[in-house]
Amino acid sequence: MSYEDLIVELAGEHVGAISLNRPEHMNTFTSRMARELSRALWEFEENPQVRVILLKSAGKSFCAGIDINELQEKTAIEYRAWIEQMEQPLVAMSQIRKPVIAQVQGVAAANGMGLAVAADLVIAADDARMGLTAINVGLNCVGPVIPVARVVGRKKALELLLFGDLIGAGEAMGLGLVNRVVPKNDLSEEALAWAVTLAKKSPVAVQIAKKAYYGSEDMSYQQQFDYMNDAFARLCTTRDAKEGVAAFLEKRDPDWQGC
Repeated sequence: MSYEDLIVELAGEHVGAISLNRPEHMNTFTSRMARELSRALWEFEENPQVRVILLKSAGKSFCAGIDINELQEKTAIEYRAWIEQMEQPLVAMSQIRKPVIAQVQGVAAANGMGLAVAADLVIAADDARMGLTAINVGLNCVGPVIPVARVVGRKKALELLLFGDLIGAGEAMGLGLVNRVVPKNDLSEEALAWAVTLAKKSPVAVQIAKKAYYGSEDMSYQQQFDYMNDAFARLCTTRDAKEGVAAFLEKRDPDWQGC
C-alpha cells in the first residue's frame, strides 16, 4: 500500500516502522496523514512478520500538532468529525494488540504530544520538548490531554493543558511521559535496538499483556484482578507459554510460534 505523508517499512527483525514524513511542516497532521497513519497501524497489526511497531518522524521534529491550514470555516458537526479523524491514530494505538514505541526528537506539541504519549512506550532524544500548546493560539488540547492525564494525573495535566508550556525530555521522563532519554545522535540506533529487544519476547505474551492492561484500566481493583487472572489463564494454555517454560528449563533460546 502506498502512502504520501508517511514512510512505512520493515526496519528490523519483526519491527515495522512508520515515519511521519512532512518534515518541511514539522510533521503537522493533515486529514490525509491522520487517515494514512491509522491505516498503517492496522496494516502492521495484521502483518504476521511484525511484532513491534516503531513510530517516528523525518526531520528535526516529531510532530508540531495539527496543520492550522485545515482550520477553515466548518460547522460544529464538521469540526467534530474532523477532530475525531485527527485523534483516531491515538485511539488506534490502544486498540491494536502489538506494542507501539514512539521515537521522539525535537518538538512534540499539541496533537504531536498526544500521539507520542498515546504510544505504549516512548524513547526520546535529550533535545526533545513536549507541550499541549494549542492554548497559546486560542484553542486547546482537550483530546491530546486524555493520554497525558492518564500518565501524570489531574493537577499536572491541567497545568500542561491551561498554560501550554513546552517541557524538556528530562522533566517528561520524571513525569512518566517518557520511558528513556538518550543522546540525540544515538536516538535512531537506540530506538531500533529497543524495539528489536521487545520483538524477541513472546508475541502472544506481549499482546495478551497489552490488551489486558488497557482492558482493565478503568475497572475497580477487584475487577482488575479477575480480568487479569482470566488473561493469564488463557496465556498459560498457549503453545508459546509452554515453549517459554521448556526453553528456560532446558537452558536454550525459545522458538516462538505466535500461538
